[in-house]
Amino acid sequence: MENTLLNLNTQKIFVYKHERYLYMIQEAIVKGFDYDIDPIYLNEDMSNKLFCTFATQDTLEGVIEEVKERYNIIYNKIFVLYSKSQDEYICTYNVDFGNVGSFLENTILVHRKKESNTLYTINALNTLIKELNGGVLDTSYRINWPDYKNCVLLTKGPELKRVNTKLYRIIELEN
Repeated sequence: MENTLLNLNTQKIFVYKHERYLYMIQEAIVKGFDYDIDPIYLNEDMSNKLFCTFATQDTLEGVIEEVKERYNIIYNKIFVLYSKSQDEYICTYNVDFGNVGSFLENTILVHRKKESNTLYTINALNTLIKELNGGVLDTSYRINWPDYKNCVLLTKGPELKRVNTKLYRIIELEN
């Protein structure tokens, strides 16, 4: 096994080889957001992924421009959500992962439940299941997704953090 630590543009990226796959782990850089920003793991199943980048009112326009410049956005849309309780903006967009070289600060990989418009990380989903199922992680546990409508489920250490959101705007990109 061969391991390498890269430091590119103040982002630390740990590259390691296991069997025949190459994996990269980006060290998250978190500034002022009250939840965990999990590292993004690169592997062979990364063709189309939903990214979520957090911004403040002061950084929002710059973040949007950086997303547009850096990534090949699938479906040509960036959805900007607003969390009143956190006073922050959440930009979500699908990325053609084959063209990704590095990640923006405060960006995580999320999943989406369409029927309830819920975004969540895998760690948050596991924490939610444990909370609802008496501390037991059962991957077949059924979640009542309408209970989590229009929110992002994240973790802060071992705790689940629910961030309620409203659609702020949809940015249509040109082809």
